[in-house]
Amino acid sequence: MTQALALGRRGMGQTWPNPAVGCIVVADGRVVGRGWTQPGGRPHAESQALAMAGDAARGATAYVTLEPCAHHGKTPPCSDALINAGVARVVAPLADSDPRVSGKGFDRLRENGVEVITGILASEAMQDHAGFFLRVEQGRPFLTLKLAMTLDGRIATATGESQWITGASARHAVHALRATHDAVLVGGGTARADNPRLTVRGLSVAKQPVRVVASRHLDLPLLSDLARTATEVPLWLCHGTDARSDLVTAWKQIGATLLPTPLSGGRLDAAAILSALGQQGLTRVFCEGGGQLAASLLAQDLVDELHVFTAGMALGAEGHPGIGALGVDRLAEAPRFELVDVRARGGDIQHIWRRPSSA
Repeated sequence: MTQALALGRRGMGQTWPNPAVGCIVVADGRVVGRGWTQPGGRPHAESQALAMAGDAARGATAYVTLEPCAHHGKTPPCSDALINAGVARVVAPLADSDPRVSGKGFDRLRENGVEVITGILASEAMQDHAGFFLRVEQGRPFLTLKLAMTLDGRIATATGESQWITGASARHAVHALRATHDAVLVGGGTARADNPRLTVRGLSVAKQPVRVVASRHLDLPLLSDLARTATEVPLWLCHGTDARSDLVTAWKQIGATLLPTPLSGGRLDAAAILSALGQQGLTRVFCEGGGQLAASLLAQDLVDELHVFTAGMALGAEGHPGIGALGVDRLAEAPRFELVDVRARGGDIQHIWRRPSSA
């Protein structure tokens, strides 16, 4: 199952709206087939592994990182494929929460004489599929927030200079994180100040993540790198319903997808942004700031994982803070996360935090 989970992770960022599943077929103690969900969500992991196994699948055990599907979509059900291949046993950690599947895949396997074992490495599988479950059950994607800051929590000097606070090793790690997410999200202020491309560079990916910018007024440079590449890499703009119609038209003509989003307190509502992205099928979103967007996500308890890259420099109180105002008066009100890992990234440090397990 550990190997199947590792295979499934190869599809992260590439398979939405489908989950990134891994599958290994074992016969007589030997791996005879392996597969993972392919870019775009098809073929599914099970069909890939069974195709490799061929006749060796008969009487074998299939380790699958999520309950095999039981519904007819663009492809036949994976549960049927496993039955037809003659697999004797299916080991899967979790049931699929999609109401089209949710237990039906396991039931179909059992009804056809296939032994089903569940619960193996369930917590690890739950973490890997968290974005898929969140979209199905809550209508929003898994949200990873990344902050690259100085020792005193600043992301730019008083004049706005921010490139580069962290070094090359940390920036390479950020590109690797982008590659495992369906989309990269930034606020309008970051898009205006940094003219980012928001693409994965230095790594080979089957498809680039969607670039998402949250900008109430759509007051973004029409000659920016994002605008110039809107027809090459998907660009989605979350904006207020009060955005100027001529700007809406201009961005549509450039090739961007426009997502009208409700406001809260005069700003785009963070929960509504994620809901809009979930409706589009996204399961994993990687937010790279800025400070106000980070604060909005934290204030509404929407951050599932936090990656903080800390550089060994200080900019002082006049620098731009990595997180905007949260309105916290008491320590008990402050967002808290559980530390998962600490890694050296060249001369910088990467801290990885997750939503408390009790949540």
